[in-house]
Amino acid sequence: MAQTGLAIAAASWAVLMGISPILQIRRMLRERSSRDVSVGYFTILLIGFLLWIAYGAAARNPALVIPNSVALIVGSAVIVVALRLRRPPGPRMETAWVRPGRAWISFGRRPQPGHGGLSSQEEEHTPR
Repeated sequence: MAQTGLAIAAASWAVLMGISPILQIRRMLRERSSRDVSVGYFTILLIGFLLWIAYGAAARNPALVIPNSVALIVGSAVIVVALRLRRPPGPRMETAWVRPGRAWISFGRRPQPGHGGLSSQEEEHTPR
């Protein structure tokens, strides 16, 4: 009886440990950065979770399969979020400026003086 109670307590705590990386995901999303997260560390953990799931399945032990499956799913989510936040931003729309007469028509960012052929005189007439 005590062994069954201990197994339930350990499996329940293992599930809580498995979902604890959700706190890391929340922080990454809040800060919009995964700079402080080691993807290698989580990858090694995922391999361990897979091995424990395989062992638990072979031993027909749900106390090993269930918590490690939860941890595998949450750990995978950590890696996905971390890699998405590290992805370089997509290509920026280049500025296309047309100057018919004296007005500027913008299709992007405004050219800066000295960076696009604007003279200081033209800068005075450029809309802001």
